[in-house]
Amino acid sequence: MNRKYYSNRTGRNPEASRYELPMLVKLFNAVYLDFLKNGYFSENSGEVPGKLGADIEAQMFIDLKKPDLGPIEEKCNNYSEDDLFDVIEFLYDYVSKPIERRFLEYEYDYQTFDREIGKQEFRDSMNKLLCDYREGYELSEKGEILEFPEQGLEDLVLEKLPPYDPKNVEQRVESAILKFRRSRSSLDGKYDAVRDLAAVLEFLRPQIKALISSDESDLFQIANKFGIRHHNDEQKQDYDKAIWYNWMFYYYLATIHACLKLIKKAENQSP
Repeated sequence: MNRKYYSNRTGRNPEASRYELPMLVKLFNAVYLDFLKNGYFSENSGEVPGKLGADIEAQMFIDLKKPDLGPIEEKCNNYSEDDLFDVIEFLYDYVSKPIERRFLEYEYDYQTFDREIGKQEFRDSMNKLLCDYREGYELSEKGEILEFPEQGLEDLVLEKLPPYDPKNVEQRVESAILKFRRSRSSLDGKYDAVRDLAAVLEFLRPQIKALISSDESDLFQIANKFGIRHHNDEQKQDYDKAIWYNWMFYYYLATIHACLKLIKKAENQSP
C-alpha cells in the first residue's frame, strides 16, 4: 500500500515536498540493507560465490565501468545521481527472493530462490522512493529508471493505442515514449522522440487527409517549421527547447491517439 495520509493529502505537511539526492541515498541504503540482510542477494554472493562471483565490487566495475562503488553501504553517501541509478539497475538484475533456507552454525544458508518475485519486490520498494525524488522517476519492469510523465498526462502515456499497424505505428510510438522517458535532461533524446512521433503521423497522413480534408496540413506545421523533420535555413530555432519539446511530444502523442480513433471509427462505419 502506498497512499498519502491526511496531512500530505491536505497540503498541511511542509516536509511532504519532493526530496533531493541526499535523502534518496539515505532511504535507498536503508532499503538495500534490508534486502541484503534477508538474503535477496545471497543467490549471487555470500560465502559460496554465486552468479556474481566472490568479488561483487569487481562485477560492478565490469558491468558499470565505474570504480569505487562498493561496498554499497559504505560508498553510497558519495554517489552522484548517475551512480545511484546505475547501482539500482545493477541490483535489479541480480536480486532474487530466498524461498528455502537452513541454519548452519551462525547464519542461514539459502537453498532456492525466485528471481521474478525478488525483482518485483525490489522494484516496488525502489519505486516508493523514486516517485517522490525531484520530478519523479520509476524503475520499469525491464530494469530501467525512467522519468515520470508530466502530472496530469500519465494516462496519455500509459494508454494503449487502438490496434492498427504494429510495425509502423504501435511499435514506433512505444519506442518514442521509451526514448522520451529515458532522456531525463537530454534535449537530443527528446528531439528524437518528437521526430519519431512526427514520422508516425506522416505515415498516417493519407488516411487522416481522407477524414479531415485540407485541415490535416496544420498538424504538421510544428514539425515542418521548427527544426523537427527538416534541417535548413527556413527552420525556426530560437525557442526554449527544454519546454517546447515536452509540449510537442505530448501534442503529437495525443494527436496520434485521436487520429487512430478517427480511422478505426471510419472503418467500423464503412459497409
